[in-house]
Amino acid sequence: MTKKEKKDKKGYFNYKKTLLRNFFFRRDIIEGKETTETRVIEEGLTYIQMKLPVEKITKEFEQSLKEKISRNILRAKIREATIEDLESVRYIHNRAWLTSKTPFSPITLEGIKGVFEIPSTKIFIARVYGQDGGFIITDLEGEDNKIGVIAGLGILPRFQRRYLGTILGMHGWEYFKKKNIKELRCEVYVDNMASHKLIKGLGFEEFDRITYGTEDFEVDNKKKDN
Repeated sequence: MTKKEKKDKKGYFNYKKTLLRNFFFRRDIIEGKETTETRVIEEGLTYIQMKLPVEKITKEFEQSLKEKISRNILRAKIREATIEDLESVRYIHNRAWLTSKTPFSPITLEGIKGVFEIPSTKIFIARVYGQDGGFIITDLEGEDNKIGVIAGLGILPRFQRRYLGTILGMHGWEYFKKKNIKELRCEVYVDNMASHKLIKGLGFEEFDRITYGTEDFEVDNKKKDN
C-alpha cells in the first residue's frame, strides 16, 4: 500500500468513526441549563474502550450465553436491515436513549442513511411480538478488517433488561465469526452503567479511556468517498 493509499484509508477511517460517534451524540437545547454540547466543549466526553480477544470466547462461554437466552420468554427474530428499515431504526434509537444516560441526539433518516451506507457497517434488527424492539450496529476495523466493532446497540424501553441486548450481541458475534475476526471492540459512555454491565457480561474488558472534544463529533464529508 502506498503512502497516499494509507493516508486516504486513515482519512476514511476517521470519517467513519466520527460519523458513527456522531450518530449517538446528544445536543440538548435546554434554556437555563448546562447542555451536553456545552459540557463537551468545556470538559469533553469520556468513553470506556473495551475489547474481547476471540481466543477468550470459549465454547463453554458461548453455550452459557445461549442457555441464558433460551430461558428467556422473548423469541426475537433477527434480520439485516434494508433501506426500508431505517425509519424503524430511527424510532428505536430515539425511544431507547430517552431512558439512557448516554449523550445522544434525536436522529434523522438522513443521519441513519449515512451510517447504513458505510460498506463495512451492518445493522441488525430484532423483532419481538410483532414489533421491532432493538438493533445492533456492527463494523469492521483494523488491518484486513480483523477487528469486529459493536458500534451501537439500542433497545426499546419495554424490552430493556430482558436479555434482548444479549440476544443481539450473540447475533453480532455469529456475524463476526463468519468474518474470521481476531478481536471484538466497543466503547461505552462512562456514565452509562447499564450498557457497561451488559458489555462486561459478554466478556469484554476495559483497556483504555478516551475523552472526546467537539472536533471529534464534526463529520468531514470530504473523506466520505475515499
